[in-house]
Amino acid sequence: MRHQEIAFLQLKPGDEVAIALRNISPSEQLVGFPFAASTAVPFGHKIALVDLGPGQIIHRLGQPIGHATAAIPAGSHVHLHNMGFDRSMAARVVGTRLSNSVVDHASSVPSFRGYLRENGMVGTRNYIGILTSVNCSALVARMIADYFRDPGRLASYPGIDGVVALTHKTGCSVAEGSRSMGMLRRTLAGYARHPNFSGVLLVGLGCEDNQIDQLIADEELTLGPCLRKLVIQEAGGTRASVQRGIRDVEAMLEIAAKARRQLVPVSEIMVGLQCGGSDSFSGISANPALGAAMDRLVACGGTAILSETPEIYGAENLLLERAVSKDVGQRLIGLLEWWERYTRDEPRGFDNNPSPGNKAGGLTTILEKSLGAVAKGGSTNLIEVYGYAQPIDKRGLVFMDSPGFDPMSATGQVASGANLVAFTTGRGSCFGCRPAPSIKLATNTEMYKRMEDDMDIDCGAVLEGKKSIREMGDVIFQDVIATASGRATKSEQLGYGDDEFAPWHVNAWL
Repeated sequence: MRHQEIAFLQLKPGDEVAIALRNISPSEQLVGFPFAASTAVPFGHKIALVDLGPGQIIHRLGQPIGHATAAIPAGSHVHLHNMGFDRSMAARVVGTRLSNSVVDHASSVPSFRGYLRENGMVGTRNYIGILTSVNCSALVARMIADYFRDPGRLASYPGIDGVVALTHKTGCSVAEGSRSMGMLRRTLAGYARHPNFSGVLLVGLGCEDNQIDQLIADEELTLGPCLRKLVIQEAGGTRASVQRGIRDVEAMLEIAAKARRQLVPVSEIMVGLQCGGSDSFSGISANPALGAAMDRLVACGGTAILSETPEIYGAENLLLERAVSKDVGQRLIGLLEWWERYTRDEPRGFDNNPSPGNKAGGLTTILEKSLGAVAKGGSTNLIEVYGYAQPIDKRGLVFMDSPGFDPMSATGQVASGANLVAFTTGRGSCFGCRPAPSIKLATNTEMYKRMEDDMDIDCGAVLEGKKSIREMGDVIFQDVIATASGRATKSEQLGYGDDEFAPWHVNAWL
């Protein structure tokens, strides 16, 4: 079969649909099938391989992704106009397919060059961070950081990746003792402790609900040479606070410049797994390849964090089957049940999640999107489930609760301890997440070439048959090591990562 004749890919025998590998024209004869295309099918979209009756379940990779809402003749485009779903069809049975893979702690485990901090944590970058307790202190934080944008002002401090201000839009109208206040403080504390920061300055206004002293007390932080606080109302206003903040940062830079990279095992790498701007190929190329890379990392004793709870809905069985205990599985089910209640008032419930870009890229229901999203977690056992921004204290594949909004989800992962983020995209998301470097993985070569300034790795080689999933996973694994050792990602070169700081809030007053 010549390459140009290959029109679609059936992912698993028995699937009623296949994925178009190019634009298919109406009446085009499909090689290997006794029928022609009855409608146009865009690149990345689904085509029916058999006649489908109304209500018939449709499968992709052998998993249910919805049902036909009308009669669909073989050769027809299958998409929003003729496919839907009512609820998750995944079995919620725990621990029936545990992996037998053994974590390898042998001397053959690769190393990377990271920053070993005094508390034993390992960083992949060496930033000074400025964190705000409230929206009202955002301008002062940015003005302090902007002072150090002049390369000449950092020239005396070799090995510093930069001074970054991470601001947000809340901190007031958040009730003391509320879930939202707890998540905000947990997030800020996670960043304050993060090993990619050599030092952190906490900046507050003074009258906000999220008082810095209470944040420090609740999260058991300790002020010192590398963790300082600045309260604008006490310091004498904006200009006085900026000058004071600059002096504080300069003092921390003196200390941070003494840090040196040293060889540490890759077991110290903790990767936040993200996908955004997903398309139909996300679950075929980049996501499973990233999963293969994470299988290797976990085998070396490292940690992979899967998140975005609404984006496992419908594919939760693939995680529950690998949950190491009933308790772990039940806590994941509990998160899904909370989200079922939380999304009840949305116009389309969980199915509001797929964006216009996802749908243009061929994804239809959230069940189909989730099937691809779960693939980022590879095939190892799910060892623990965490709340948003909760410190991760176990190694292996873990799950952290979060929304599907990428900046909000990645913010929680970094607060939990991720010192690197791997982000797959089919449509071409532009993203960074300081202080953690973000590796961008393109699902298809066409988009990679179009947005090469933003993409680090082209996983389209899988679609073209040039690399297997495992081979692509090896490429990603080596890139993770190089990035953790200091190689700048495309998003870092472009300067992404400040505006993507977005703590999650569940709050009646916002």
